[in-house]
Amino acid sequence: MKNNMDAKQNTKFPLVVIVGGGFGGIELAKHLAKQPVEILLLDKHNYHSFPPLLYQVATGSLECEAIAFSLRKNFEGQKNLRFRVAEVTGVNLENNYLETTIGEIAYDYLVMATGSTTNFFGNKDIEHNAMPMKTIPEALNLRYMFLQNLEQAVIATTPEEREPYLNFVMVGAGPTGVELAGSFAELKNHVLSKDYPELNKEEMQVYLVDFLPKVLGPMSEEASKKAQGYLEKMGVNLMLGVKVESYDGTELKFEDGRVIRTKNVVWSAGVMGVVPNGISKDILVRGNRIKTDEISRVAGTKNVFAIGDVGATITADTPNGHPGVAQVAIQQGKQLAKNIVNLVEGKPTEPFKYNDLGSMATIGRNKAVADLGKIKLGGFIAWCIWMFVHLISLLGFKNKVITFIAWLGSYVTYNGGTRLIIRRYVREASPQAAAAVQLPKTD
Repeated sequence: MKNNMDAKQNTKFPLVVIVGGGFGGIELAKHLAKQPVEILLLDKHNYHSFPPLLYQVATGSLECEAIAFSLRKNFEGQKNLRFRVAEVTGVNLENNYLETTIGEIAYDYLVMATGSTTNFFGNKDIEHNAMPMKTIPEALNLRYMFLQNLEQAVIATTPEEREPYLNFVMVGAGPTGVELAGSFAELKNHVLSKDYPELNKEEMQVYLVDFLPKVLGPMSEEASKKAQGYLEKMGVNLMLGVKVESYDGTELKFEDGRVIRTKNVVWSAGVMGVVPNGISKDILVRGNRIKTDEISRVAGTKNVFAIGDVGATITADTPNGHPGVAQVAIQQGKQLAKNIVNLVEGKPTEPFKYNDLGSMATIGRNKAVADLGKIKLGGFIAWCIWMFVHLISLLGFKNKVITFIAWLGSYVTYNGGTRLIIRRYVREASPQAAAAVQLPKTD
């Protein structure tokens, strides 16, 4: 039985169901306002988060509320849109309906904007013991874990006992890994001796690991070299061109035989699309992304689309799809809104063309790199551009003000953020360990 609550509300307009309230989903819904369609937006959270600043939540520089904004409030006043908190458990492409935690929902047009999640490449031990950082709850888990480990380091009595608690390893030298490594290096250089006077900051080590021979692989050679220089000056240990073999929660082992004793491993070495059940594996391409055509339409369908990280537009010009960055999702959402209206009105559609606005990454105070077309910037100017772009991209005036004040406080005092342990992080037992637990026999 279909969910009548989410059926079309006695209108002649077709129903567009959007799964995911990220950059692409929001942009699509916004540009369908006042168009001849009804919109139902589904997300398992009632807020939109701003992933580029998750690392600051993880390191305690920002509170999570500063990078989250109510989806309902964001669409306040848009009369053709309704929002439901729901998780999609399956999709039936033949009969045009979704299976969700609130029931079955029929659609006329379906847009999957479900984003991506951390890719552990099938290594279950690393998946269980390393920390991902793709969502606000994951960023908070990381924050509480590293603060708890610093507290453990304080009560340890020997350097050997303190070592695993004071070694911080970022696996993956893309923007997330670089920004996290820079943040932990600044915490070591400017905060540790203030908050934890019992600890010697020389004992805290920050590592950045990657299989590739350079940091920020997708960016220009100039940006990569500048970022590497900044990291080295900040005291980050770079381990490039090496491959992680295993991690058991205490020892991180590499294929070349090296070992790091650490309780703090953050995994940002890859992502994979979040694909609902019911999508054929035959149309999945590299990175668990759904193959789409030049208007973001899922291969083999007429009324189903995928945008952002979960979609891969495979054409002669983009044989591997577009990069998984926010600007792609935003631009795809805007263009898809036009094409859906064209389909409804029987007009020709227009292919999506990505306008690359450039790439940026920040490494620390006054240190950033930016590739803006032919212009390559580094240092203070790039850092100011990075801050401005991210500040104006946040949803909500209040969030912008809170973030600016937090950044200003950190810049002036070198010790921004509160770093409170509001709740303890306790890692769940691994599936193998849970399965090994024998329940007592009863008569």
